Amino acid sequence: MPDMPKLYGYHIHIYFSDETRSKAEKVRAALMVNFPVELGKNIGIIGPHPVPQMNIMFGTTSFAEIVPWLMFNHEGLDVLIHPLSDDEYDDHTINALWLGTPVPLKLDILPHGPYPAHLLPTAPAQAVPGSA
Repeated sequence: MPDMPKLYGYHIHIYFSDETRSKAEKVRAALMVNFPVELGKNIGIIGPHPVPQMNIMFGTTSFAEIVPWLMFNHEGLDVLIHPLSDDEYDDHTINALWLGTPVPLKLDILPHGPYPAHLLPTAPAQAVPGSA
């Protein structure tokens, strides 16, 4: 099995407009009630996200529950799901999953390096088989 980078968890970015904000809030609320997730600290246009988004974080052991649920319940919104490894750029590009239409991100501001601590889930990371 090929080596995997250290995996700290995942981010979900739910993109919205003024017209779709209530749908995004509904999806976020359902995630918060039904799964072990943490609400991200930033809502709106921030970092590489050129349109408003809501961020949710979750640990590695919840992927198989959360992502299939989100596939069927994202209310037609564009959603980015990406890993949290030690390479922000790759996590937002070649390692990312999209539901809906991908949003062109501002990639020039993303480093090939680790995330600041405040962008990682606070729950301890779970070991993933094969991760270094």
